[in-house]
Amino acid sequence: MNQLVVFLSIYFYINFNYQEINKIPLIIDADTANEVDDLFALVGAMSSEKLEIRGISSAQFHISPLASDSTVLESQEINERLVELANRKDIPLPIGSNFPLRSKSEAQRSPASDFIIQEAMAMKGNEKLNLVILGSCTNVASAILQEPRIIPKIKVHYLGIWHDPEKNTFDKKEFNSGNDTLAVNILLDTPNLDLTIMSATTSQHLVFEKEIVDQHLKGKSELGDYLVDRWESYHRWWTQEDPEKKRWIMWDVAIIEALIHPEWAKAEEFWTPEENTRRKVKIYTSIETELMEEDFWKRLNETIE
Repeated sequence: MNQLVVFLSIYFYINFNYQEINKIPLIIDADTANEVDDLFALVGAMSSEKLEIRGISSAQFHISPLASDSTVLESQEINERLVELANRKDIPLPIGSNFPLRSKSEAQRSPASDFIIQEAMAMKGNEKLNLVILGSCTNVASAILQEPRIIPKIKVHYLGIWHDPEKNTFDKKEFNSGNDTLAVNILLDTPNLDLTIMSATTSQHLVFEKEIVDQHLKGKSELGDYLVDRWESYHRWWTQEDPEKKRWIMWDVAIIEALIHPEWAKAEEFWTPEENTRRKVKIYTSIETELMEEDFWKRLNETIE
């Protein structure tokens, strides 16, 4: 019996530490107050055992017609509420810049950019810190400008840009990109920066139905009701279609799911646009939407229950 106890103790110790070691270390940078999918993506990330979330930073979204004079503070407040409802107050929440870059050589320093540098420089050996950008690139680009030594220590996963894989054309008029085009260009122009883009062209195919959302979330928990209320109360200013908001594109959920399950997302290498430094970056060209949604709800149901 004593030998069995010792064996089981060693087994569970090794298994637990193996899982911890193989978690993906990341910081998520989100313009959470801008939309609805940001909230779902953050909650989905917090429910995953594969992710070691070292921080969630807030981002600005000044070009929205609903923008206030402090969009980053709005994102910060929702981030704080989400970690509270998800019982994840252990996650640091550094606030980002409220303004885009003024020039390609001048950072918009903030607690978020300082935190990114701090965490990146603390990475050991060949391990890299993953930076997931769900909105403008201001905070990550600022961190790179402030401290270029972080470049070999980070992997950037950016949700933005419309991309035609057949012609390899980039449209930077996409919403996230438009909130700081200078910052987008810094990511594209930085030699040796490990950059993977989840284009709007690809992520637009992940769509949640309100009926399904209600089945999983409504009346189940305070967190679930908070997400449902956000869906119902947010004014969808960019479209007159689907006025009852029966469907919602989960752009941001797609990039989180692709990080958790890379086997469900196909990324290919493409040359950067001609106006940028000529180098190759990875861009997702297809995703398994049904598997991603199924996985999202499975994790969330376990979390809420």
